[in-house]
Amino acid sequence: MRAKRLCAAMLLWLAPPANADTPAEIVILGEVHDNPHAHLEQAAALKALRPTAVVFEMLTAEESAKADADRSQIAQAWAASGWQHFDIYAPIFDALGDARIIGAAAPREAVQRVYSEGAAELFGPEAARFGLDQPLPEDQQAGRVALQFAAHCEAMPREMMGGMVAVQRYRDATFARAALNALEAYGPPVAVITGNGHARTDWGIPALIAQAAPEVTTHAIGFVEAETAVPFDEARLIPPAERDAPCNALIEN
Repeated sequence: MRAKRLCAAMLLWLAPPANADTPAEIVILGEVHDNPHAHLEQAAALKALRPTAVVFEMLTAEESAKADADRSQIAQAWAASGWQHFDIYAPIFDALGDARIIGAAAPREAVQRVYSEGAAELFGPEAARFGLDQPLPEDQQAGRVALQFAAHCEAMPREMMGGMVAVQRYRDATFARAALNALEAYGPPVAVITGNGHARTDWGIPALIAQAAPEVTTHAIGFVEAETAVPFDEARLIPPAERDAPCNALIEN
């Protein structure tokens, strides 16, 4: 399997790739979840990349297995996941070609257990490989707590944010592991469909792949609605989606 990966990677470098700017083994395509323009851009990127497999943040392994075995079941698998607005994600699935559909979402009950048992315990024997057995540096922990507090409109107790950071670390590691497993199984390139927060290169999926498998090359593209300081290998501007102010409901309640 390793030889298969190396041969496929060599072909990517020797032949003009579908997307010459991203000759990486794993390409992470970030998104703003409710923005249709992001998903159209992701679909275009998939058509250019022609990946062997696409890892979805939104689907569990069980849900994706049903969708992968029978493409007519994709919408049903999406509904079972609890994610909404399949219509704006449909172009991504239309662009898959022969790529395998891989689900990386952890079951909800597992995510809930992170709060009580910790990310490393839930992740299992490979926790150290992805750094989950170690606390974050103090400055990074503080920064991530502040981001979670702001993301939740400062409407929840700040002391709850540490648990949410632990969940984010667990999910990032789960997505990174799924991408590496897909790469091992199907060869490069593998694509990942995920939120921009998971695509960031400083502590998201690319950073965890670099820690767990430093020989694997990655390229992270953030599809963003405005100029941002969030680090990606590449940031592409998209038109903002029309939406109500996200904090209104929480503040009013």
